[in-house]
Amino acid sequence: MLELCIQHRQGNFEVDVDITTPGSGVTALFGHSGSGKTTLLRMLAGLDRPDQGRVVLNERTFVDTERGVFVSPHQRRLGVVFQEARLFPHYRVRSNLIYARRITRGEAFDRVVSLLGIEALLDRMPGALSGGEARRVAIGRALLAEPDMLLMDEPLTGLDGARKQELLDYILRLTREIDLPILFVSHDPEELMAVAEQLVVMDQGRVIASGPLERLLSRGDLTPWLGGFEASSLLQAQVNSHDQHYHATRLTLSDGQRLTLPLLTQPKGSMLRVRVRRRDVAIALSPQHDSSFRNQLDVVISSLAPGAPGTLEVTLELAGQQLCSRVTLEAAEALGLQPGMAVVALIRSVSLAG
Repeated sequence: MLELCIQHRQGNFEVDVDITTPGSGVTALFGHSGSGKTTLLRMLAGLDRPDQGRVVLNERTFVDTERGVFVSPHQRRLGVVFQEARLFPHYRVRSNLIYARRITRGEAFDRVVSLLGIEALLDRMPGALSGGEARRVAIGRALLAEPDMLLMDEPLTGLDGARKQELLDYILRLTREIDLPILFVSHDPEELMAVAEQLVVMDQGRVIASGPLERLLSRGDLTPWLGGFEASSLLQAQVNSHDQHYHATRLTLSDGQRLTLPLLTQPKGSMLRVRVRRRDVAIALSPQHDSSFRNQLDVVISSLAPGAPGTLEVTLELAGQQLCSRVTLEAAEALGLQPGMAVVALIRSVSLAG
């Protein structure tokens, strides 16, 4: 578990946060430039000292200003990846990686090299690497120090579309194959949608909201701070089959219901997270056989809450997961929608989250 209780003033900017996040999985710090995300990361890494507060990771106290505790950065066992790769320019890639191993006798070298796809880069000099390649090497160097947590400060910033997606794919692979908590800082909604499990929303040095990504995405009251996030639901599903004729992939939810997406490359049996936008979910009282909606799910209304004028926010339950929808007040009354009512969710579009 990560505890950050920090008060700090830097010029006219003040940070005042008190958050607790899980000590596993990917926690994302999200906010516009200047919201305080990188300041928090630097406090956790030990690169800056807070005026007041405590920083604790899995019961290890890094900072406690009341008791005069401040653990130096190199003793915190944290791997830090910045926007710039910060490789040693006079060392080849292999030597950059081995340098980290000299510090703490890191985990299996070959596994990290394979995981990040940098086998062919080992004999190159940093100046001969692309931006994405250099950042993969920086991630490898951080992992080989055997950290207790990986801190990533906007690791995809500045990369073009293809290089950005390539590095994002490697980061996703990392989150699936290595049991290591990650703090991921970004201002890009699509990045966080792909990798995050927990979300901390920041603005002007304050935490606006903190919690599971799925729950925060469905909260209409957070729209002013979520910016590029569009109210959505995230569902866990498994690849069941690929249909080459229809260029489609069939997914199965834990209750056996099916979803169809445009053809994916993930193999049968893969577990995926898919995104369903709130605006793409309509509600019917029964299955619609003469409709273009091919994705139709049996759901139960969990709650109805006032939304924008003349609308209701509807939370739907299925297979231990949630979908969100927005309907007009007129439609809700005409259908007689009530909590606990079994209905059918008509889904216009589903996309792969990341």
